[in-house]
Amino acid sequence: MSTQIRTSNQNFYYRHLQCWIDIKESLKLWKLAYSMAWLDIKLRYKGSLLGPIWMTFSSATMMLAIGLIYGSLFKIHTETYLPYLSFSLIFWQNGIANMIVDACQCFLQTDTFIHSLKLPFFLQAIRTVIRNFLITFLNCITPFLVFIYYHKWPGTIILLSIPGFIIWIINSLAINILLGSICARFRDIPQIINSLIQIVYYITPIMWMPSQIHNFQSLLLLNPIYSTMQIIKGPILGEIPTISVYLSALAYSLVLWGLAWIMFIRSRTRLAFWI
Repeated sequence: MSTQIRTSNQNFYYRHLQCWIDIKESLKLWKLAYSMAWLDIKLRYKGSLLGPIWMTFSSATMMLAIGLIYGSLFKIHTETYLPYLSFSLIFWQNGIANMIVDACQCFLQTDTFIHSLKLPFFLQAIRTVIRNFLITFLNCITPFLVFIYYHKWPGTIILLSIPGFIIWIINSLAINILLGSICARFRDIPQIINSLIQIVYYITPIMWMPSQIHNFQSLLLLNPIYSTMQIIKGPILGEIPTISVYLSALAYSLVLWGLAWIMFIRSRTRLAFWI
């Protein structure tokens, strides 16, 4: 019995160690991840005259349409609503929704690399995060122009959004490991995730503002997407997030990374066979 316990402990320690080595080796190859991410973007718009700039045009068109319609429905002045909507919509579409969708395919779409090259698995998560970060950055041109037009630039308070961006990047890596591993094993999960994203979109203050629900704003803390967006969006819009928002964002991040780490330990040696 003692021999079995000792062997089990050794296997547990070995799997943890191998995951740490995988992450460490992946971080050393961040330049390779960046090159592959940029290549993904160029291949996606191969043959296009404007390339990724089309993303900015489509985002700007949608933002203007929704802003004018919902602004009149909610009876909110455009100088207040459009800056809020522009960043909320862009960050939701590219920074969260697309990130989650791509996370489901993190390992499935890179099966050729995984089968033909001896590369760490975490590298594919870094690649996906960098790709979505670049797309989000390109699309931020639209809210930037809106802020200038309405003279809504927040000033130095915008620096408070930097910790939020760091948490978002760290959480994005965890989401890629978690969903990428689960979806590699169970191919029906991406369809379920796509359905859930539509629901989360409407219960998260993206098209509507938290002030519109008055006494129920505290319930928004139950939504992890709200906390993550607010610590980034708040300072950009000239608002300082409350301590409860920061604490809930950190708490959700710890839970997310705990689940991702457990899944990575259990699935890492099997990923190559699942895909």
